[in-house]
Amino acid sequence: MRRISVTALLLAGAFSIAQADVYRWVDEKGEPHYSDQWVPGSEVIKTGKTHPPGAGNAAPFNEQKALSAFNKSVDADLKQDANAKAVQQDLAAKRAKQCKEATAAYNQAITARVVWKENKDGERTYLSDADADKYREQVRQAVQDTCGSVPKFDPEAPLNPQPQLLVPQPQPTPEPKVNPALATSE
Repeated sequence: MRRISVTALLLAGAFSIAQADVYRWVDEKGEPHYSDQWVPGSEVIKTGKTHPPGAGNAAPFNEQKALSAFNKSVDADLKQDANAKAVQQDLAAKRAKQCKEATAAYNQAITARVVWKENKDGERTYLSDADADKYREQVRQAVQDTCGSVPKFDPEAPLNPQPQLLVPQPQPTPEPKVNPALATSE
């Protein structure tokens, strides 16, 4: 029975020590000391007591709250930056499409001998030479506004270039090189 009480006493003592506060202080010689008893000038480095929110650990809680708010603001900034990039990419794609369409209309207008427009019924109305020149200038200005520059017109280029074939065409086999002196028999 005595062994059980001694063991119980030791366990209770160890448990109470584990739950005790630990204080640290530095003496006149600069050596640190640790104790479970408070000494003037000492600071708590470990405590076994739980403190209610707002009692002694309000600073870490407020720091955590501030850090959480900062993380949320950074996340919002990152989302806003990603959204701005997506909008810029969409605008760039839209402008590229508009530029391509305007350039195609300009190329069609300057290479066509006769310029025409369709009315509501789908019938063609042919423009006079003066009106066609005005239309060509309008289309040129649209390309300038949309693309920033007007492509150079090459009058020597074919009007309707053939589309590039994806399958390579077979090339003829070159003739073997033969020395004519050796090829003739005498």
